[in-house]
Amino acid sequence: MNIRSFLAKIGLMAFPVIMISGNAPITYYSVNDFENVPKIDAHFHYMTQNSKYLEIASAMNFRLISPNTDSGHSIEKQMEFTSSILSHNRDKFAFFGTFSVDSFNTPDFADKTIARIKDCIRAGATGIKIWKNIGMVLKDKNGRFVMIDDPAFDPVFNYLEQHKIPVMGHLGEPKDCWLPEEKMTDPSDVKYYRNNPRYYMYLHPEVPSYEDQINARDNVLKKHPDLDFIGAHLGSLEWSVDELAKRLDMFPKLKVDMAARIYHLQYQSGIDREKVRNFMIKYQDRILYGTDNAVYDALGTNYDAITNNFRRGWMSHWIYLATDSTVNVKGLKLPKVVIDKIYFKNAESYFNLKLR
Repeated sequence: MNIRSFLAKIGLMAFPVIMISGNAPITYYSVNDFENVPKIDAHFHYMTQNSKYLEIASAMNFRLISPNTDSGHSIEKQMEFTSSILSHNRDKFAFFGTFSVDSFNTPDFADKTIARIKDCIRAGATGIKIWKNIGMVLKDKNGRFVMIDDPAFDPVFNYLEQHKIPVMGHLGEPKDCWLPEEKMTDPSDVKYYRNNPRYYMYLHPEVPSYEDQINARDNVLKKHPDLDFIGAHLGSLEWSVDELAKRLDMFPKLKVDMAARIYHLQYQSGIDREKVRNFMIKYQDRILYGTDNAVYDALGTNYDAITNNFRRGWMSHWIYLATDSTVNVKGLKLPKVVIDKIYFKNAESYFNLKLR
């Protein structure tokens, strides 16, 4: 299905908009520009060696960055998938390796973790992903929850900092995770935590609080000011662009991706569109587009349906960010220069990539 047919199906018309600010024209993309603009989904879980999904993304001018996680498939299997895809698609694909915390309570945890990081980088990883089991699942020998600012991680962060290895951290969860269902702002959060009660912290008051998760992450950034850190999922501060702005001002090396949290931006822009729009413009150099989409063999071979599903989600985000059409809420209509940074230039710059 081409763009015009797709737009007709969802009932949207596209048109170019140009505004003048002072003597310099500010230009904007239209909905029809979606396939023409190079884009990077910087948080896309590629859990298969089937390259067909990469072809689907490429047809819409998307390149993919896949973060491995200490969850699901073994970390070895995930790196097998992603390093294999990378070996044949270096102009379309990159990945973040990860490490396990299974050996946390052993004397050589830091050495083993650094060795694993070296293996990931040798396999072609762009950086290292840290997952939410730190702070929410992992416990020490005394049964206490281990937070990411635990001194045991300092040698690991020192190594990452010294070798300028980017770190993507999914630490904590959306604030909804600590709220009763009726107070959640994102319907998808309600669905997720119903299906994943292990990670629904409202049901587990013994686990460190939302504020504890954020404070521990902030402590790491204070201790390691030169760490190139990408806060996954809007740095788990998705509920407030004001709170996120405070951290971006406080930590110059901090960047964030938008994966699975665009609805939270839409919720806030439904209340104060200009605040969210001004935030995106002010921090345009610090934000990465991402979705948290995942592909795996069990998706099957109905590639037309998969293509349409991806297109629907990606297009909905494009309309919200690049135009002032309405999908859920009125779009932000960010200038071209901002869209280009969020959608591909920032990722290329941060990770020294040429995914075009």
